[in-house]
Amino acid sequence: MSETFLGRCAGFLAALTGWRRHAAAAVCGALGAAALPPVYLIPLLIPAFCGLLWLLDGVGRPRQALFLGWSFGFGHGLVGLYWVGYAFLVDAAQFGFLMPFAVAGLAALLAVFQALAIYAVAQLSWRGVARGVALAVFWVLSEWLRSWIFTGFPWNLMGSVWTFSPEMLQLAALTGVWGLSFLTLLAASVPAALAGGDEPKIRVRLVVGLFFLLPALAWTGGAVRLASAPIPETHVVEGVTLRLVQPNVEQSRKWQRDLRRGHLDDLIRLSRSPGFEAVTHVIWPETAIPYLISNDSRDADLRSLVAAASPANGLLLTGAPRAGDGRSGSTERSVGGGRLTWNSLIALDATGTARETYDKFHLVPFGEYVPLRWLLSFSKLTAGRGDFSSGPGMTTLSFPGLPPVSPLICYEIIFPGQVVDPDHRPSWMLNVTNDAWFGDSSGPRQHFATARMRAVEEGIPVIRVANTGISGVIDGYGRVLGEMALGTEGILDIALPKPVDDQKIVSISSGWKLITQLFLFIVIGFGLRNFS
Repeated sequence: MSETFLGRCAGFLAALTGWRRHAAAAVCGALGAAALPPVYLIPLLIPAFCGLLWLLDGVGRPRQALFLGWSFGFGHGLVGLYWVGYAFLVDAAQFGFLMPFAVAGLAALLAVFQALAIYAVAQLSWRGVARGVALAVFWVLSEWLRSWIFTGFPWNLMGSVWTFSPEMLQLAALTGVWGLSFLTLLAASVPAALAGGDEPKIRVRLVVGLFFLLPALAWTGGAVRLASAPIPETHVVEGVTLRLVQPNVEQSRKWQRDLRRGHLDDLIRLSRSPGFEAVTHVIWPETAIPYLISNDSRDADLRSLVAAASPANGLLLTGAPRAGDGRSGSTERSVGGGRLTWNSLIALDATGTARETYDKFHLVPFGEYVPLRWLLSFSKLTAGRGDFSSGPGMTTLSFPGLPPVSPLICYEIIFPGQVVDPDHRPSWMLNVTNDAWFGDSSGPRQHFATARMRAVEEGIPVIRVANTGISGVIDGYGRVLGEMALGTEGILDIALPKPVDDQKIVSISSGWKLITQLFLFIVIGFGLRNFS
């Protein structure tokens, strides 16, 4: 009965033509996006990807497969990335009209990668179970391409659907997010092989059942790993107590001239609230200081004021827009030869002295700089007329009283294999961000979920401090040890977790992990290409 029902579904979708085919593909893509954080409706991946393969059965020419994949990707992107539009409503008078174009344009651009993946599946002409394997291979390859082409935007990789489960996340320590994506796509797409005209052979059912059970096997392995992991409360750096400060300042109010001093006073008040004497380091979010700051004597008074939030023998680590005449290794983006500005993380001691500075290097297009500035004349979304400059790149810093750290500002945390310096591996990652741009939407929640994935991949904890949330502490096993909810003001005092004890596996480069998995699954696909 179930095979007959699946066969009818497959036949119906394969028979669709024209706009109906593309509308069905977009609906399937939207269903697949419902499995992403924070909704996690993972069972919907099965009708989404099985439906995509059944639609592909009705395609007669490779070009049709290309457009079919684009339609699926467009529906997937619209639902998964709708929150991007919130940023255009912060200054609705100037940018609000761009909201629908920005969301649809981003979804359309990213859908090209899914289109190429489905085109490759059609070109390979595998059938049955092997077609599900091919879909997993080419989809993950397209995710990898998306992580670096056009400066990269590896948001909502398929493996992120498991970020609610610490047990499932453990596989990422071995395979990176790519292995979770493979596993997920296999389990979601191979049931399409059960919809043949005749009753499926027992061997087909067995292979489909094996692939479908892979997530359960991964969960079991993850549970075993977590059972042997150190107790979080005992696996911490001695003598370090961090205070995470979440001021919850609305983006529309953040840069108003008459409110900026009040924002700064609130940050200092929160930092020095009860328990301050036991804190060794205070951390503020991205661009927490609502003034352009420099390291010279002109801003000595500002640095002295801010330093009131620094513990006597510790540091204040804060995001701030920084100005200067240049810095070795930085990439200039300023126009007209004026002073350069950076989106920075600055470590200030109790005297107001800047002990260390990190400049963001992976800037957000149109948010922090305008690509093709010589051609495009409109302003970026963030405050200020000029573009930010790029910092030198990934680095490991040593702050007094703290283990070596990899600083990451905003979405620098989303890039697999690009969050730590492989030659000087840190003991923790610090991600400061300002997700106020995206309100109470899926965006900040997806951002936090991505930080959990990076923590497990690298085997080192992530300290995340966000303006409006979600701020929190994630250990190297992906366990959330403390967090502040989205849209709340507050502080979180917590110890700094140690990295996992054995990083031999987790420290393997992301590129080699991907290459190994691609080779393995292509071999499996070849072995099953005539399996039906």
